[in-house]
Amino acid sequence: MKRDIQALIAEMTLEEKAGMCSGLDFWRLKGVERLDIPSIMVTDGPHGLRKQQEGTDHLGVFDSVPATCFPSAAGIASSWDRELVGKMGVALGEECQAENVAVLLGPGANIKRSPLCGRNFEYFSEDPFLSSEIATSHIQGVQSQGVGTSLKHFAVNNQEHRRMGVDAVADERTLREIYLASFEGPVKNGQPWTVMSAYNKVNGTYASENKFLLTDILKEEWGHEGLVVTDWGANNDRVDGLAAGQELEMPSSGGANDRKIVEAIQNGQLSEETLNRAVERILRIIFMSVDNKKPNATYDRGDHHRLARTVAGETMVLLKNEENLLPLAKGKKLAVIGPFAQKPRYQGGGSSHINPTQIDVPMDEIKKLAGDSASVVYAQGFHLDRDDLDAALMEEAKQAAGEADAVIIFAGLPDRYESEGFDRKHLHMPSNQNQLIEAIATVQSNVIVVLMNGSPIDMPWIGRVKSILEAYLGGQAAGGAIADLLFGEVNPSGKLTETFPMKLSDNPSFLFFPGEGNRVEYREGIFVGYRYYDAKEVKPLFPFGHGLSYTTFEYSNLAIDHKTIKDTESVNVQVTIQNAGSRAGKEIAQLYVRDVESRVIRPVKELKGFAKVELQPGEKKTVMMTLDKRSFAYYNVDLKDWHVESGDFEILIGRSCEDIVVSDTVHVESTVALKSIVDLNTLIIDLLNDPQKAPFVQGLLQKMQEGMGTMLEGLEDSESLGEGSSEMFEGFINYLPLRGLSMMSQGMFTEEMLNGIIQQLNNPS
Repeated sequence: MKRDIQALIAEMTLEEKAGMCSGLDFWRLKGVERLDIPSIMVTDGPHGLRKQQEGTDHLGVFDSVPATCFPSAAGIASSWDRELVGKMGVALGEECQAENVAVLLGPGANIKRSPLCGRNFEYFSEDPFLSSEIATSHIQGVQSQGVGTSLKHFAVNNQEHRRMGVDAVADERTLREIYLASFEGPVKNGQPWTVMSAYNKVNGTYASENKFLLTDILKEEWGHEGLVVTDWGANNDRVDGLAAGQELEMPSSGGANDRKIVEAIQNGQLSEETLNRAVERILRIIFMSVDNKKPNATYDRGDHHRLARTVAGETMVLLKNEENLLPLAKGKKLAVIGPFAQKPRYQGGGSSHINPTQIDVPMDEIKKLAGDSASVVYAQGFHLDRDDLDAALMEEAKQAAGEADAVIIFAGLPDRYESEGFDRKHLHMPSNQNQLIEAIATVQSNVIVVLMNGSPIDMPWIGRVKSILEAYLGGQAAGGAIADLLFGEVNPSGKLTETFPMKLSDNPSFLFFPGEGNRVEYREGIFVGYRYYDAKEVKPLFPFGHGLSYTTFEYSNLAIDHKTIKDTESVNVQVTIQNAGSRAGKEIAQLYVRDVESRVIRPVKELKGFAKVELQPGEKKTVMMTLDKRSFAYYNVDLKDWHVESGDFEILIGRSCEDIVVSDTVHVESTVALKSIVDLNTLIIDLLNDPQKAPFVQGLLQKMQEGMGTMLEGLEDSESLGEGSSEMFEGFINYLPLRGLSMMSQGMFTEEMLNGIIQQLNNPS
């Protein structure tokens, strides 16, 4: 239905317009009954619908409506499957329609700067390209059903510690290449109906009133068409926020901040046009929801649960599998140990907590698939609500394990170890779990550890167990998916989207996390995650992109359609993958780009493409990935734009960031010349590195050498300077400022002549 929003705004009173800029209550936006503007509802997500039975219950005192609990973002991203994430998004959109929810609050696209962030289970990756791609698919899936999303938390929200006051301090290149890049793709390609601003400050200004983020970048540069909503309670100064591009404050302020907006307009502090633009964006979203509402919408809970099981099976990562212990044969005598086997941890704590429609219990699902002749016994092994060891439970578990053909230990992090609201202090699991695994390994050689956690842990027992399955927080169907993977009903295909460090101090943010007082400095810069481990040659416990399968894959026939391109052009990269094993499986090809030689500090390599392919035994398929300017560029803070240096770039394709299988090189020519102002302090080397200026400067140096003749030759060849004198002399000249030519040439170049040379270099004909 076509509406004249401008005409509606013209009919509204100043007070009505100001009122539109804050919530009616905790979950609903205001409407204006006399103008037929309805109130719409938003609710928490992103991996399921958390619609509270009571409209103002934001703390979860009452149960939320039953909804499908899909795997959390940490697992979803580990599928590396855009299509599958899109299908999950469609299902989420269907459930929102059935519950009359206009906007699902998510997904979260914040970068995993430190494995300690208490909310990492809600975020996708340490890599902005991967995070961007998965977030885009999530948004597109949900919004295809006429339901909005809220991309969050914008921006640089990478810790829970002091989250409502901490100032995240990062340089512009780091912001652009890492922390903002994770949001840029989803905004441009997914157009989320809303973007949620973060609690924290960014470089001294609260995100909710940061014009640089909300208007200059999000709206004007990236072209976001929707509205910006505060995280719940994130408003600091409502008038400053509105001026900066923060349209909607949630939840309701009880009218207090609405009155501040009215007063600011009346006293000239804020223009009414600014308010009108905000109301226009809010009304557009309200009417998008109304026009896309599906009357009598329903969904099939059984179908969605089956989808949740499929999704969970794709997200789990087989970290280790010695002697091919997995998949388990049917009919074996198995011991299943750990309370997570009976009461699985399938989701994180906090605002994303879902009331599931049903739960697959791992122990039950294992029994179903173990076979009629199998023996499956359970032992608790440890208490979830405490860290100390229970000797009786330990002995019971050891006895069960010693009598079995293999043992499956369910371990991980309880809610009290990771949740929204606080950060972890270390990477350890509770000590009773670590002790249990060590003890079981003394009586049983076939030990499988299934991990239920939202972020990396250390594994002091890793050398004593044969198989490790990282299940993350796999949603309500996690139990069934785990059983599918253990018995080979599904072949593992997930791969890590974050580095598991050997120890916490290996993490690049270790010295600077979570900061001092209300300030955290991102001193590691662009070297986040694998970028740091690569550059420092630090061996991780498990690298970014790692994940095993029950089959093997071979790569061949890497082909690049153009070996030389301009930075305005794209290049297609193809590679053939063959399933060389006896089981059907899925492989994730990862494409990294390396700048062979750069004048700026850059990572060793960066992920710029990936493709997931399903293959039957012996089958081959060719996948194609496309690289564009951004695939080769770094952010140049002087240009205020992305820049590609002319030169060679290696195209690296592999199974993980450590396991590169095939490679080739493409040459990229920059179409943008970096303009630099030359003065008396400009170094000779910088002029020699500039293709336009180098010939002229080389001519000057040649003229100086000819003019000084014998003296320079003597200096270059002098034995008194020792070995390497020629290199020393070249280095001296290269790093000489232009003003030094006057001294070195003994008056050949006067200051007047140098000023003329500088003018010619700055203004070439």
